[in-house]
Amino acid sequence: MRSSRTDTTAPGATNPSRRRFLGYLLAAPTLVAAAELGGGSLLGSPAAAAATGAGVPPTPQVADHVDLTDGLVYAARPTANLISIQLNEDGSATFALHRTEVGQGLTTAIAMLIAEELELPLEKVHITLADARPELVFNQLTGGSASISALYWPVRTAAAIAKGRLLEAAGHVLGEQADLLTAKLGTITSAAGNAIAYGDLVHKAASDTTTEVEVDLKPESEFKVVGKPTRRIDALEAVTGRKEFTTDLQVPGAKPTMVCRPPTINGTVRAVNNIDQVRTMPGVTDVVQISSGVAVRGETFGQCIDAVNALDVSWGPGPVDGESDATVEQKLKAATPPPVIPPTPASQTLERQYTFGFVNGSALGVNSAIADVRPDRAEIWSTVKIPIVAQAAIAQELGLAQPQVTVHVVPGGGSFGRCLFHDAASEAAEISKEVGKPVKLMWHRADDCRQGRVHPMSVGTIRASFTNDVISLEQHLASVRTDFSHGFGEALTSTATRLPLAGYSVSEVIFTLTTPSLYNFGVTKTLLTETHQSPSNNQKRGGFNTGSTRNVYSPDVATTRELFVDELAEKMGMNPYDFRRKYVKNENLLKVLDKAAEVGGWGQPTPDGVGHGIALHHEYKNTMACFVEIDCRPETVNRPVRDGVTGPRVTRGVLVTIPGHIVVNPLGLEAMMQGGFIDGLAQALTASVHLDEGRIAEASWDNFFYCRQWNLPFEFTPVILPAEESEMPSGGGEMGVAPAFAATACAYRAATGKTPTYFPINHNDPLAFEPYPHVPPLPPSPTNGLDHTY
Repeated sequence: MRSSRTDTTAPGATNPSRRRFLGYLLAAPTLVAAAELGGGSLLGSPAAAAATGAGVPPTPQVADHVDLTDGLVYAARPTANLISIQLNEDGSATFALHRTEVGQGLTTAIAMLIAEELELPLEKVHITLADARPELVFNQLTGGSASISALYWPVRTAAAIAKGRLLEAAGHVLGEQADLLTAKLGTITSAAGNAIAYGDLVHKAASDTTTEVEVDLKPESEFKVVGKPTRRIDALEAVTGRKEFTTDLQVPGAKPTMVCRPPTINGTVRAVNNIDQVRTMPGVTDVVQISSGVAVRGETFGQCIDAVNALDVSWGPGPVDGESDATVEQKLKAATPPPVIPPTPASQTLERQYTFGFVNGSALGVNSAIADVRPDRAEIWSTVKIPIVAQAAIAQELGLAQPQVTVHVVPGGGSFGRCLFHDAASEAAEISKEVGKPVKLMWHRADDCRQGRVHPMSVGTIRASFTNDVISLEQHLASVRTDFSHGFGEALTSTATRLPLAGYSVSEVIFTLTTPSLYNFGVTKTLLTETHQSPSNNQKRGGFNTGSTRNVYSPDVATTRELFVDELAEKMGMNPYDFRRKYVKNENLLKVLDKAAEVGGWGQPTPDGVGHGIALHHEYKNTMACFVEIDCRPETVNRPVRDGVTGPRVTRGVLVTIPGHIVVNPLGLEAMMQGGFIDGLAQALTASVHLDEGRIAEASWDNFFYCRQWNLPFEFTPVILPAEESEMPSGGGEMGVAPAFAATACAYRAATGKTPTYFPINHNDPLAFEPYPHVPPLPPSPTNGLDHTY
C-alpha cells in the first residue's frame, strides 16, 4: 500500500493565547509536579453554523451537544491532579502513564506534550505504564478514543509547573530573576550567558510540602514539537523484537499455561475423563478444572497444546447452543419496533433494513497474562485497559482485599476493544490459585476466535418521509447486547448528573452519545434495542461474549445511514454527492465532503464494475468524510489467491478529517486513520465469524478473513484539515472505521447496481475454508511452512 499525505494547512494551534491553569508542586526528594484539572467543557465546542440552509433542520440529538468523549473526559477530571511528572538527576523526565499503550502511539504523543512544555529533547522523556491505581477512579481507562482529549491539558500543566520550578531554582543559583532566564533542551540560560542543566537543579527545585501553584502554559503558537510529524518512540524496539509484551516477561516460576475450552460458547465441564493420564504427559506440571474449562501448566507452550488436545472432557451445554446466524437475525428483526414518526399525507416513504454479522475482536497479540497468587497477595501482569476494575474484580474472585492485588499494565499488540476486558488476567489468577504456582497463560488464536469477544450482530432499520425535501428520518438499531461490564459504563454513569440521560442503561447512554444528526432531514429519531441478555447477573460469563470491537455501534449505524442516503438521493433524482451537499447541516461537514470528493476524483468516469462511494461521519470530536473506489469486475473478484478470499477490491481510499483543537502528532493520526480505514473496509467486505448451533466456525487468522495484503487499496490518502477551534483535542484510535465501512458499502452499490443488505457482503457465501474440529479444541500447528513460501 502506498500512503500519501494531502495537507492544505499543517495541523497546528488554533488558539495561540496564553492560558493559566492550577496544579501542585508535590513533596518529594526530586522535583515532582502535578496538574489540577483538565481544560474543556462537558458540552464541548458548539456545532458549526448551518452551511446551506437547505432542508428542514433536524431534531436536536444529544450527541450534537455532548458526546462520548465529553462524558469520559469529565469522568477523568476530578483526579487529574493525581498524575505527576518527575525530573531525574540525569536531566530526564519520567511519567508513569495511566493509560495503556496498545499500538496507537499514545506514549509518543504524551512524550511530545511533556517535551514541548518542559523544553526537553524528546529522547529525554521516558514514559512507562502505571500499575493499577484505585485512587484515580475513572482516570485510568483507555477507551472511547478519549486519552488525548483527557490528558492534553493536565499533562501540559504538570510539565509547565515543573519547568517553572526549575526556572525559579535556577534564578537562586545564578543570582538572576527567573523571568529573565530561558529554558531550552534541558538547560537554563541567563541573559549573561550563564547556564545550568536541569539535572543539577532537581534537588534544589524539590519541595518539602505539597503546594498549590498557578501556571501559564506555553502559547501553542510557539510549539516546536507538538504538531510536527514524529515517529513512534518505541518503533525501533518493536521492529527489532526487543519490545516486551506479556509473554516475553520472565517472572520467576511462571510456566506456560493454556486452557482446554468447550466446543460451544461458554459451555461447561461435566467431567474430565482422563485427567490423571494427561498429568503424566511430557513436561506437564499441573492439570486443573476451572470455571472456563480445563487448565494445563507445562514446561513449554507446545507441551501445553499437546496436553490440551489430549484431554477427554465431557462438556455440558452453553447458554446459546441453539443459536445460529439465522436465528439471531430473526430475533433481532422481531425486536425491531414499528416506526413512530407518522408520514404526512402528501409525503412518500422509503424504508430499508441491513444486517451486520458477528465480527471477531481479536487483536494481533492473543490474550495473555501472568499471575502469581499467594494466600495473602497476588501479582498480575497483562495488557488491561481498565486496570482498576481488573484489580477489584480479581481481588473479589480470590477472596483478597483490593490493595493485596497488584496489577502491572503491559503494552499490547493491538486491542480493538478486546483489552477493555481482563478475561485473561482473571483466568490466570484463578489458575494460579488452583495450582498454587505462578502461571504464564496464553490463549490460542482459536480460543480468541471461538470463545473470545465479538462485535455483536445487529440489524439496522431506517425510514424517511419526503416530498420536495426530506421531512423525517427514523433510525433503529437492534443489536445483541454489548457487554460493558469491564467498567466503561461506570465512568459514564459517574457523569450522569451532567448528562440529559437519567434512567438510560449504559448501552443506551453510549448509543445516544455516539449518534449525532448530520443532515437537515427534519424530525429525526434514533433508537437502540438489545437482545440476548445474559441469563443471570451473578454468572461470571453468560450469553454471547461481546465487546465494543473498535467503535461500538457507529460502524453499523453509519453504514445504515449513509447507504440509505444514497438510495434516498436516487429516489429524489440526485447523485449522492450533490444530495449530501444540499442537506449537510454544518460547514465542517461540507468542508470534509468537498475535500474528499476533490482528492478522490468524484465524478470522474469509471469502467463498468468500478464504483465510487462517499460517506460522512462525526465522532470523537472529528468531522470526517471518506471516499472509496472499488473494483467489482469479474477479473478482480475472481482473481486467484491461494488459501485466501478475494472478492471486490478497494483500489483507492481518501479519509478527510477536521480534528478538534490541535493534532499532537500528525504522523500518528495518519497511521490511525489508515488503520481505521482498513478495519472499515474489512468489515464491509470479508471480516466476520459464522455461528452455527452455538459454535463459531473460524479458529485462526487463516480463516478469519480480516484484510490481507491482496485486498488492501493501492493508494490511501489521509487528509487533515485545519483543526476546529475547540477546547478539546479529538481522538484518533477509532475514527476511521465507521466512515470507511459506510463509503465502501456505497461504492459497492455504485459499482454493481445492487444494494448490499448483509455485511460483510460475502458472509452468506459458501465457506471458503474447511472448519477445524471443535474437539480437540486447538488446530494443529503447521509443519509445512516451506511449501507456502513464494
